[in-house]
Amino acid sequence: MDNKSMEFIDNKLRLLDQRKLPAKLEYYTASNYKEVTFAISDMVVRGAPAIGATAAYGVYLAALEFANQAKNKFIENLKNANRELLSARPTAVNLSWAIRRMENLLSANKEKAVNQLIDLLYEEAEKIAREDIEINKKMAMNGNELIAPGATILTHCNTGALATVDYGTALGVIREAHYSGKNIKVYADETRPRLQGARLTAFELLEEGIPSTLIADSVAATLIRDGKIDLIMVGADRIAANGDTANKIGTYMLSEIARRFTVPFYIVAPTSTIDFDIKFGNEIKIEERSNEEVTHIQGVQIAPEGIDVYNPAFDVTPAENITAIITEKKVIERPFNTGIKELKLL
Repeated sequence: MDNKSMEFIDNKLRLLDQRKLPAKLEYYTASNYKEVTFAISDMVVRGAPAIGATAAYGVYLAALEFANQAKNKFIENLKNANRELLSARPTAVNLSWAIRRMENLLSANKEKAVNQLIDLLYEEAEKIAREDIEINKKMAMNGNELIAPGATILTHCNTGALATVDYGTALGVIREAHYSGKNIKVYADETRPRLQGARLTAFELLEEGIPSTLIADSVAATLIRDGKIDLIMVGADRIAANGDTANKIGTYMLSEIARRFTVPFYIVAPTSTIDFDIKFGNEIKIEERSNEEVTHIQGVQIAPEGIDVYNPAFDVTPAENITAIITEKKVIERPFNTGIKELKLL
């Protein structure tokens, strides 16, 4: 994709504003950690890997803000800022993963001066961003091995360059299959309520020239039943140690239909999205978002005022519905407990 999802220049984080796409191509600039927190919570940026990298830069911007304070006060205020960043979105594990990585760096270098710690935090944030691109390309190559020439792929939500620092997770695999000349076709769910599939995935697919068709979420079951889908590829926001996976709401429904009609169902996610401390999916906290996301589309009211709304942002797909989990290190097949445990040691 020509337009970068994020850039960090002159101590400012420049994010492609995903709330405005595809109608407007605008950037949101964050110059302090509170603006980064807002960008994550209001979904200026979204997608687990992108959220992780954004949070890392947020920690660095917080450190800059407290740079002139005594070391003890610097550490105390930085930890408070990190807690604020952490509260922005509760389900995506890459958020806590990135912040923990930055805090571990601080702990390992606690004897250093404040200005040295700030330099280290900057280097780590840059490293996290660089690593994400490399990881995505490795996942793309691993996942491409599972795609047959001429395959028709269904995907849900957005898992492309916009959801990462660059290239993408599930959409990165699709991109790799297209580039390698496999003559694939893609169906993209619109992904209610925020329409990330219609606004973001369709935008990326068109930019890349990948043959694709946009469908309402409710069309997917018919396509799967009628044998028009060869495989399903989605991303993840948090994966439990047994393979249960939290992803955008509607993923679980797709997995059940795929299981019913024996269509392979793949999760594509970096190892940083695996929460090794959570045994089962029912331990994953599911974020609930505002009523307005359901009652309005792009600010236009579509439902009667006063109607009750239930708006979970994610659901959990059980491990038994998943064919394999594609990571940058290897493709894990069932039983996932064993493969995920081995992955931790690689």
